[in-house]
Amino acid sequence: MKVLTKFVSGLLALASLGSTAEVVKRAALTQVTNFGANTSGTKMYIYVPNNLATNPAVIVAVHYCTGTAQAYYSGTPYAQLAEQYGFIVIYPESPYSGTCWDVSSTAALTHNGGADSNSIANMVTYTISQYNADASRVFVTGSSSGAMMTNVLAATYPELFAAATVYSGVPAGCFYTGTVDGWNTTCAQGQSIHTQAEWAATALNMYPGYTGSRPRMLIFHGSADTTLYPQNFNETMKQWSGVFGYTYGSPQQTLAQTPSAAYTKYVYGPNLAGIYGTGIGHTVPVMGDQDLAWFGITGSSSPTTTTTANPTSTTLATSTTTTGSTGGCTAAHWAQCGGIGYTGCTTCASPYTCRVSNSYYSQCL
Repeated sequence: MKVLTKFVSGLLALASLGSTAEVVKRAALTQVTNFGANTSGTKMYIYVPNNLATNPAVIVAVHYCTGTAQAYYSGTPYAQLAEQYGFIVIYPESPYSGTCWDVSSTAALTHNGGADSNSIANMVTYTISQYNADASRVFVTGSSSGAMMTNVLAATYPELFAAATVYSGVPAGCFYTGTVDGWNTTCAQGQSIHTQAEWAATALNMYPGYTGSRPRMLIFHGSADTTLYPQNFNETMKQWSGVFGYTYGSPQQTLAQTPSAAYTKYVYGPNLAGIYGTGIGHTVPVMGDQDLAWFGITGSSSPTTTTTANPTSTTLATSTTTTGSTGGCTAAHWAQCGGIGYTGCTTCASPYTCRVSNSYYSQCL
């Protein structure tokens, strides 16, 4: 069983590795090969901005199935935002055929158990050591399979991350098969339905005995998701409600048309919120401004909206196959504009064009 790379050993290793921080090219996606224990063979890529802050924050950005570090670097706004705000971005890359993440094995779902989750944790400790990064401002985000890994990292390494944003994933542990990089159809189709207490226990048992702080969670999902079905939004909200001691189904605020017309935001408290998109397929487009606000890198970017009464139902989201209108609307910069199951705007605002990232996701770039 591998353990996290220790700060002290990382510093001692600098003598043999050379000053890796100096040789990493600024403002370019660069691979790092000697970041610590890596039993799964996960690849590490890093983006260090020209405008690097003193004691910078770190964002770990985890790609989707079929994706790569390069694809997520090119298709999301984090590198551009890094230049503006001076943080570092780590882009892990899955070692498996199809490039999904291992969120199904016992090792991956166990603190210091090895597998992808441990490798990514070691990327974080390496980066903190090499760049004198602020260990209290490390964040993680991901889409689809990367969103699953984000939930797993929040459960297995809560001491490393201050906050997380999850784009169209499933609860931590939901994809368990006992095999490496397995596929769990029951979970994917939203049929793994459990109580708040059961889901919370699943997450807490990934790091037995841990009593420290846990990352604040912002969960995104779409009602027209036919890859990871919409019920997974409800189950994920149950899980983190239980972890933080909130009552699932009773958010403190329900904000209509937030952060934009297609979405409703459910705020449970400072540690948990969910954003549910009506007519949005797989996956919800990355919202860099929402992420940075949730992480505390910027101020709140949500518009002021009317607060409605708290729902009494224990289910906040329902699946829909209604096709949204695509006529007479434009998608903003960074917004989704196409892909399997997508029903929103397909025309990008000028001067941006709709570019295909994969079969399920095109984005205005």
